[in-house]
Amino acid sequence: MIRLSVNINKIATIRNARGGNLPDVTKAALDCERFGADGITVHPRPDERHIRRKDVYQIKPLLRTEFNIEGYPTTKFLNMVCEVKPAQVTLVPDPPNALTSSAGWNTVKHFDFLKDIIARLHEYQIRTSVFIETDREMIEKAAEVGTDRVELYTEPYASNYADGKEAAVAPFVDAAKVAAEVGLGLNAGHDLNLDNLRYFAQNIPGLLEVSIGHALISDALYFGLENTIQMYRRALKI
Repeated sequence: MIRLSVNINKIATIRNARGGNLPDVTKAALDCERFGADGITVHPRPDERHIRRKDVYQIKPLLRTEFNIEGYPTTKFLNMVCEVKPAQVTLVPDPPNALTSSAGWNTVKHFDFLKDIIARLHEYQIRTSVFIETDREMIEKAAEVGTDRVELYTEPYASNYADGKEAAVAPFVDAAKVAAEVGLGLNAGHDLNLDNLRYFAQNIPGLLEVSIGHALISDALYFGLENTIQMYRRALKI
């Protein structure tokens, strides 16, 4: 079964809107595990507008499932993840003020930069994933920089799904085949939801993991967190 990693950034956003510790982000992470999530994802940004650095340190020793930390590899970010040692670090090319991830890495332009970072993370036995689009050359170069996996940026699929799901998924099917050819594990994330997730999972060969936050937490407002996680898990059973 494809693994579901729940991104809890939006829970932290709600907490930060009022100060204090309601909702409790650490408890939410543990509840997600208890309700069936296969992993927890966080994306601590420099301005700490949702997940804070202290959240990362508090959550890690309590988790029983995989911890995935996303972020742009600044020196401060790298020092943190090398101390925390999550199961996986997903490298994203976001500038500090980005609202959300909106593009994948140019692995040709940033080849040496990524290669050095990935080598450092591997020294700490941290699995690496590079956030990437469906371009063949970028995926091939991702393999050359030494990453273990790539995470496909799925916003284009989600945006085009209603206009024709076959055409929307086709580039991602091709990208998955390229990833397999060059020996990369395959993750995916961004704007996947209950409407489009099952079709994506059914059609992407070798998909290992999806990371979903905004849509899942939004659905939980209506369906409850436990029920929502189970709904997403059912969508991934193919």
